[in-house]
Amino acid sequence: MKINRPLILISNDDGYYSKGLKCLIDMVSQFAELLVVAPESARSGFSSAFSSTTPLRLKLRRKWDGVEIWSCNGTPVDCVKLALSELCDRKPDMIIGGINHGDNASVNSHYSGTMGVTIEGCLKRIPSVAFSICNHDDNADFEPMRNIVQIITEKVLADKLPDGVCLNVNYPVVDKIKGVRVCRMAHGNWGNEVVRMHHPRGYDYYWLVGEYTNEEPDSEDTDNWALTHGYAAITPTTIDVTSYEMIDKMKDWKF
Repeated sequence: MKINRPLILISNDDGYYSKGLKCLIDMVSQFAELLVVAPESARSGFSSAFSSTTPLRLKLRRKWDGVEIWSCNGTPVDCVKLALSELCDRKPDMIIGGINHGDNASVNSHYSGTMGVTIEGCLKRIPSVAFSICNHDDNADFEPMRNIVQIITEKVLADKLPDGVCLNVNYPVVDKIKGVRVCRMAHGNWGNEVVRMHHPRGYDYYWLVGEYTNEEPDSEDTDNWALTHGYAAITPTTIDVTSYEMIDKMKDWKF
């Protein structure tokens, strides 16, 4: 009887051609069969958006060491949905988003297409992990992440994750990390997010930019603190957004 190797579905928000995705394939190919479905171009900031009014297309871009790499004209979440529906011959044992060019710590996780991949997998009850590095360079060096990526991948394939929980893993840009911290997301916010410009043809247009502020820079149990001080940060993330404390407080409300 043929025994299948585990199957890992990989996607990202930087595009099927990104260096981070290629490095991830190399890092985890020893653990499982891989299927890659990623956006045809960059989709950063798409979070869990999906396409409801645009027809979607899949295109096989290449086979690399036996791994099929497909592109989709939609969002990262579209990639996962189409892969599960049209390309997977069985339910994946794991879904990985990344490796993202740029960190997805703190509130960035809410905007991230990489986390969108991971949340979608979690919603489908598939163990899911997002990997990101704090470097936006197209040619960033991902090799220092190899050990942590392989340890987490092997561990999750073996032990799974609880239903409703996924992992958000961020890696600092340092010569050698001091260690790994399992931590919470920092409280922070983006300000000065809009730059208004005036077009020569007489109308205003806008760029969304922004400056991030960590509201608790001295809190050592946060992802921002870990990354700032040379640690890799792992944030267990839940898809249940219910405030149970507020439920208790609202029991006395009169309606």
